[in-house]
This record gives sequence, structure tokens and C-alpha cells, in this order.
Amino acid sequence: MAAETLVDPPPSSLSGVARVLVNAGKLTAKAAEDLTKSARERKASFVATLVGAGSVKPDELAHTLSTALALPVMDLNSVDVQKLPRNIVDQKIASQYQLVVLGKRGNRLFIGAADPTDQEAAERIKFATQLMPEWVIVEYDKLVKQLDAQGASANDQLESLAGGDFDFDVTDEEAATPESAEVTTDVEDAPVVRFLQKMLIDAINMRASDLHFEPYEYTYRVRFRVDGELREITQPPVAIKDKLASRIKVISRMDIAEKRVPQDGRMKLKFGSKAIDFRVSTLPTLFGEKVVIRILDPSSAKLGIEALGYERIEKDRLMQAIGRPYGMILVTGPTGSGKTVSLYTCLNILNQPGVNIATVEDPAEINLPGINQVNVNDRAGLTFAAALKSFLRQDPDIIMVGEIRDLETADIAIKAAQTGHMVMSTLHTNDAPTTLTRLLNMGVAPFNIASSVLLITAQRLARKLCDNCKKPADYPRESMLKAGFKPEDLDGNWRPYRAVGCSMCNNGYKGRVGIYQVMPITEAIQRIILSEGTALDIAKQAQTEGVRDLRQSGLVKVRGGVTTLEEVITVTNE
Repeated sequence: MAAETLVDPPPSSLSGVARVLVNAGKLTAKAAEDLTKSARERKASFVATLVGAGSVKPDELAHTLSTALALPVMDLNSVDVQKLPRNIVDQKIASQYQLVVLGKRGNRLFIGAADPTDQEAAERIKFATQLMPEWVIVEYDKLVKQLDAQGASANDQLESLAGGDFDFDVTDEEAATPESAEVTTDVEDAPVVRFLQKMLIDAINMRASDLHFEPYEYTYRVRFRVDGELREITQPPVAIKDKLASRIKVISRMDIAEKRVPQDGRMKLKFGSKAIDFRVSTLPTLFGEKVVIRILDPSSAKLGIEALGYERIEKDRLMQAIGRPYGMILVTGPTGSGKTVSLYTCLNILNQPGVNIATVEDPAEINLPGINQVNVNDRAGLTFAAALKSFLRQDPDIIMVGEIRDLETADIAIKAAQTGHMVMSTLHTNDAPTTLTRLLNMGVAPFNIASSVLLITAQRLARKLCDNCKKPADYPRESMLKAGFKPEDLDGNWRPYRAVGCSMCNNGYKGRVGIYQVMPITEAIQRIILSEGTALDIAKQAQTEGVRDLRQSGLVKVRGGVTTLEEVITVTNE
């Protein structure tokens, strides 16, 4: 009889769940009709209204439906919700019909729901996924809790993370790109756009150099690099990772359909009255595309050499070298040590109307008016060496090479330095003396190095103490001597400072300062190079000529109260 009632519903037009409960004796027909009418008025589901009114308990409802419809019941509390599939059914559908995807086998999709009689939901899922839904009954209260935990309201979370209005737009140049004309609605999803804007604005306000958007299996993490240290900022919903990556790729003029290989791009965005450049890199990882955005600040090249942290004697040596008519100046250090800013600062000093300056970089990070900048394009055959050969036919006075990576580039750069051009470049070495042995190991002849290289600068970036909260520190004399101070350095009234931390800084530090080893190539060092001496021989000679190594330069900053002893030991640990 109950089966006939389910097939041929009574005139009262009760929902499937209501009919099951009336037939099972859990509700009267009058109560079921009243609940149906209330649900319709509130524009809520019958199950939500039923449980909310307390007419039937969630567990009792689940077991009644299971018995009547011969469907399995699952306890969501016994399931590791983090391991449930997330991308098969759109989150909006899951939220609208109050269901959760439990698993997939072949062409069958197992759906957990409190109302397995919802034919509209079944047809919608079947159409969207091209899979056959198989119902599993779950308790309504646990289902609601699961939907909230799974980020059913991801957009609401983003809105709360990115609350506020921003005057931050894509520049007209970027907005006019063909790719942006074909943006899908997902990429233009307002909460995602606002969240990206919020992250970029926060990064600029925090003086961050890089933003990292990192997808993992169950989490999505955003980190900023501030003063050289990565800091976790927020964990937005995992569901936005693809939309956010697509949004960034569109405004960076990348291929949004290509997710299998790394891509590089640039974007320029208006921030108030000024435009800021960003360099963007994507990398396919196990759980999605990681995106790193480098903030390129043109003002950093115009700070002036004093603001970079050169001591007076180091500044004088550098200015004397860049004032020479020809020769080679090399800047060395690891990635992120400020080499590019140092070179740009020198170029800015030399950038005069009567001077022809050409640079080749991979890629050009900061646009400098009056300087001819070229990006390396290996696919098109525009390598460092090819660009250098072309420069020599362009009547240059000063040439800047982003990095010397191979013998061919080194040979052309040295020949340019020997034929009346000032050449500046970078290498990845630990200090100034080892740079010379690195060139020798590349295959550059000793006489070419000795006759062309004028000066080598090795550098690191150390965090500066916050002037608002730094406090004097009491270090044992033995520790300071072990760190590199001489006994006579410890005499006097000066005291080192330690980081404290306040509302104006980051754990006691604010900004960064350069630590430099500036080594001119003197006749004595040239003789060591020609006799194929070691880096140790060169370092020893440089010390006798008054060239401080990186540790000694860092200790000068400690004496000046600019940074801490711990920071200098960390960045000059060799």
C-alpha cells in the first residue's frame, strides 16, 4: 500500500519526503501539509523546515527514509571530510541542493543528501557531470555542518577577506589585450577579483617584494616576502585556486588554457595615482598552479647610492670605478641580494643625454627612461651573447648584461670592456675573490680578466633594526670576538642593539640594508690572477689593501646600530 501511495501521490501534492513520513506514521497529513506550506513561504527546503521545527530528529529522518526507499545511510562524522572529492560538482550546486559528493566509481557518482527524492537535483548533477547519481542518505544536521566546512560559502569568505572598495584597476594597456576580451565569467568572478586586489594592495602597503599563491591538497596558502622573510598572510578557500590563477594569467597576458608548463608574464596595475609593475611566474604543482608575483618598484633605482647602505670608502671606490671610460664592473651575490638595484642605481647615475646605455636582461625588471632595455628571448634566438653582439654595432658607451652565464657571454663582454666600453654585469658567487676564480673556471683567459675587470662588489641584504623599539643588547665578550670583532673594536662606549618588536615593524626589523665587499682590481691582484693564484690568495691581498669582507662590513653595521649581530651572522654565514 505504501509503495502505491509513493507512485500515485495524493491530491495534497506532498513532497517525496513528506509522503514517506506520513506513510511511516511519523507525521500526520495535516502536519505535513502545514510544513510544506511553511517551506514554500520561506523559500526553504522541506527537510530544512522539518528539522528546524523539531517535528522529526535528523537521525530518525535518515533511518526512516533508508527503510522506505531501500537506500544506504552514512554517518558523515565517520568520514575524513578533507579527502572527499571537491571539484566534481560545482560548489554552487552543492550548496543550492544541499548535497555532498562522497565518491566516484566508473560512471557512478555517489551523492550524500538528506532528501534523496529531489529529482531536480538528480537531473542537474547528471547534466553537469555526465555521471549517474547514486543517493546515499546522510543526517541533515551533519550535512549542513559539512557544507559549511567544505567552503560552500567560499565567495562569502572571500568577501570578508577582501572587504572594502579599492581604486585599483588594470591599466588601459592591459585591459585592451585580446586575451582579456575572452575572459570567462569564472575569471571575472567579483569576489576573486576583489580578493586579488586586496592581496596586492596589502603587499604594497607592507613593503613586500613577492607574493606566493600556493595550492596544496586540502589548503590554499598566501604568503608575502617582507624584508626577505616569507610570512603566511591568509588561507582562502581551496575552491578558488583555479579561478585566481586564471584571473592572474589573464591580466598578465598568459595562456589561461595552458596549465601543464610554467609561464612568465607581466602586469601593470593602477594603484591610486601611480602605476605599478608586477612580474608574474606560474608553476604547475601536484595540486594546481603556484603563482609568484614580484613587485617591481621603479623608485628603488632612484634612491641614490647613499640609501643602499654603502660605507663612505666603499662608495668612493664604486664611484671611481663607474667614472672610468671603459672596463668591467661585476656585482655578485645570491638571488634576492639586491644586485639588480645596485646596477640600476649606477646606471641612473650615468644616465645622461650624451651617453648611450644598452641593457640585456632576463627579464628587464624596472623601466628606466633614457636607457635601451632588451629582454632575452631564448626561443627566438635572442640570448645574452646575441644581444651583446648586436649592442656592439649600436655605438654604445655603457652596456649592462643581466648575468654572465657562459663562456661565450663572458668573452664578448670582456672584449667589449677592452675596446672602449663600460660593461656591468652580475654573477652568482659567494664573494668578490671567488668571482675571479669562477671566470677562470668558465674558461676565460687570466690575462683577459686582469686587463678588463676594474672592480667587483659582493653583497647581501640584512634586515634593519626598527628605530622605534630597538634596545641595547648585552652580548658576552667571547661571543663578539668569535663573531669577528677585534679586541680594540670592543673598547669604547658603543653598545650593540637587539630586535624587540612593535606595531610599526616586523619582529623588531623594518626595511633592509646592503652589506658590501667592494674590491678594486689593483696591480697586486692582477699579478695574482696572471700567476693563476687561488681565491684565498686574492682575498689575503685584498685584506692587506683594506678591503673588508662581508662579515667585517656587517660588523660595521652592528657598531652603527643599523642591524643586529644575529642578522649579520645569518646573512654572512660562510
